[in-house]
Order: sequence, then structure tokens, then C-alpha cells
Amino acid sequence: MTRVLIPSGALGLGYDRDALMAGIANKPDVIAIDGGSTDSGPSYLGHGMSKYSAASTKAEWRGLMQARAQAGVPLIIGTAGTCGADQTVDWLFEITKEIAEELGQELKVALLYSGQSAATVLTALENGRVTALPAAPAINEDIIKSCSNIVALAGAEQIQAALNTGADIIIAGRTTDTAIIAALPLMRGDHAGAVWHGAKVGECGAIATTQPGTGVIQLDFDATGFTIFPLAETARATPYTVSAHMLYENTDPYILYEPGGHLDATRACYTALDSRTVRVEGSEWIPGAYTVKLEGARIAGYQSVCMAILRERRYVENARQWADDIVAQCCAKVEDRLSLPAEAFDIEIRLIGVDATLGALESKTSTPHEVGVMGIITAQSAELAREIGKMLNPYLLHHPLIEDEPMPTFAFPFSPAEMQRGALYEFCLNHIMALDAPMDAFRLEVRETDHG
Repeated sequence: MTRVLIPSGALGLGYDRDALMAGIANKPDVIAIDGGSTDSGPSYLGHGMSKYSAASTKAEWRGLMQARAQAGVPLIIGTAGTCGADQTVDWLFEITKEIAEELGQELKVALLYSGQSAATVLTALENGRVTALPAAPAINEDIIKSCSNIVALAGAEQIQAALNTGADIIIAGRTTDTAIIAALPLMRGDHAGAVWHGAKVGECGAIATTQPGTGVIQLDFDATGFTIFPLAETARATPYTVSAHMLYENTDPYILYEPGGHLDATRACYTALDSRTVRVEGSEWIPGAYTVKLEGARIAGYQSVCMAILRERRYVENARQWADDIVAQCCAKVEDRLSLPAEAFDIEIRLIGVDATLGALESKTSTPHEVGVMGIITAQSAELAREIGKMLNPYLLHHPLIEDEPMPTFAFPFSPAEMQRGALYEFCLNHIMALDAPMDAFRLEVRETDHG
């Protein structure tokens, strides 16, 4: 039997410290926590930086390092620093060294790097070893070379290689959410189908319970299945909450693809052992070709953002008509004065309080008392985006709804009204790459902290 303690859905979200200590008292075999995902868009991978603040990360990581020392078991984090780029692995290692010095801990730390060079991906593409996933964008040499960062998603085998170093802490680059949970139970011979299913259920901590915000859960794996138990006193796992998690970020509620095969949960049986604990058996692991998913981000342009606020009722009620007229007139001015073709830039106005979230798909028609106006300018250089933003500025301040009426004046919340967002990144890889051996696309380094 293998016991995995999961403190939270991601480092940076916080966790219940009392529940964490309850988990440590239950003597886990490993502590595993995710570090991020693609949920917040491509900018973090593009820049190679963390979404979460260094201060929050350090505070939470410090608590987990103390818990690890108390339990005497490995601590694993996957997709370190939100995006799992090589830079964020090093960033978290620097934080780890700081904490180790403060706590007086001497540690062996395994660093698993997931970064891929453009040359590596191009060679694989030329050799027919890169395959597009559904709805993947077309790729070519120029697109691959334009990526600021490319990562491959590690699976259980790469985490196992890190565990085999005897490391106290494993800081992994981009991994599948499940790999950090599945690695040790698979090494110890627990039921493979149960391991992958339990890892999927536990990937986001207490989200698979009645109290998602409590964070800390415990997973027990054995020869026939797995058991999930939330550590916070108010949280309960039920057959409903556990089975429902197979739908979370997954297109098929029964099938989950991982490097080296897929999970089939079609025959899974969920049983409530008591009011808080669920037992699951019947899932299968189907071995297959060893492939890893690739993610890449590149600069798609540069952006300026302008903000204004409408409060006059007539303008609020006709905000979309007003905004569309501004876009048409400002685009015409940009094309004329900057000699730019229409496809060289984009001006978009989102109406906050009306349709900023869904755009043309919005179905609600209630009229607010004021509308926030967000103009987004995208161009091929920061200088051009700034220049177009300055052209949009007077429209947002004074543009009348109709020509023969007094010139209105609207509110700017900032001065200057236009703000520079800098580089706009886009995901440009949604492909898998075939490997001959699991470690072929990954790099493992072992370092030690020295507090003295």
C-alpha cells in the first residue's frame, strides 16, 4: 500500500495547515503538489515565469518543506512555477535554497527539466515523430523557431527516475498533473489502473470533495484500487464528487491519456466506506506507445489597452453601437495615417458590464447604470500598438453617438488612459512527440543545499 498526501491543487493557492498536519500524522509515503497549468494562458510559458508571487510561493513551500522533514518522505512538485519552463525550475530551486538555509536543512534536490530546444522538435517533426492533436494549429520550421519556450509534459517514468536518486525534494518542470501522484505507487507495484484513476481524482486536491477550498487530501493505493480521504474536518468525499472529477478538464469521462498508455475508467465502481471516504476499484490501465505532449508559446504581437467609463443613460443603452462606430472610424484613421493594411493591426472594444465576457454570444439584455469600456489594440510592435492607442484615446473620451449632438466627455480612470501590455503570447503547439525511451526528452540534475 502507498499513501500519497496532496496539500492543495497548486502551490500558491494556499492550504489548511491543520489538515496538512493531520495528514503528516497519518504517515504518508510521499507528499505531492502541482505547481501550475495552462489555465491562465500562454504568457507565463512565453515569459518563463510564475503566475504566483514569490512571497506566497515561499511561505507555502516553507510549510511543505517543514512537513516533509517531519514525515521523512520525498516532497514532489510538478509543473514548477506555473508553466514548468526550465527558468521556473531554477526559480523554485533558489527559493528552496533560501528556505533550507533559514531552517538549517541539508537536502538532496532533484531537478527535472522539461524544456525542449527548437532543434530537437524540428528533428522529431522531420522524422515523423510529432503528431497533431485534435484542433492543433499548423506548424512549420518558422513557428517552432519563434517559440520562446517549448516544454514536454513528463509522465510517471521521469518522476520515478528522480525518486531513484534518493532526493528529498523533486522540483519538476512541466509534467502531467497526475504523474507526480502516480510515480511512487507504480514503483511499488500498486494496481496501475487504480493509480492513474486516483491520480486524476487527486490532481486538484480537495476539488473532488464537498469542500474544494480545504485543499488537503489523502490517497491510499493498493493491489486492487484506491481510497480517497479528505483531511479537513468539514470536507467529505462522496461517490458523486469523486466520479465527477473524471469530467474535470477531460473530454471523455472514462478515458485519460498519459505518456505510455491510457486509463479506462469505464468499469470503475465507487463505494462510500463512510460519510467521508470513498473506495474505487475496477479501472484499467491500457499500455500504448510512449509519447509526450508538447506545449510552446511565442509572441503574437504587442498590445496597448485603453479604459473609459460611460454613465450617461443614452450612451449606456447604446454602448455597442457607439463602440462599433469608434472601431470603424479609428481603424480607417490608422490605415490612412499610418499606411497600414487592415490585417496589420486589430482594435477591439469590450464593454464591461454588457458583453465583455461572451461578446456576440451574450444573451442577457439588462441595462447597467454604467459601462466600462476596454479598448484592446494589437499590432506587430510595441511602438505601433502605443501609437494606435493614442489614436483611439480621443474617441473614447469624446466620441458622440450621432453627429448632430453636443460633444460628450466620458471618464478615464487613469492618466495616461492607454497602458502598454507589452508582448502578447499565443500557444502554438498542441502536439505529441514519440520517444524511444522516457528520459530522451528530459534532463535530470541532482544538487544539494548547504546551510552552513
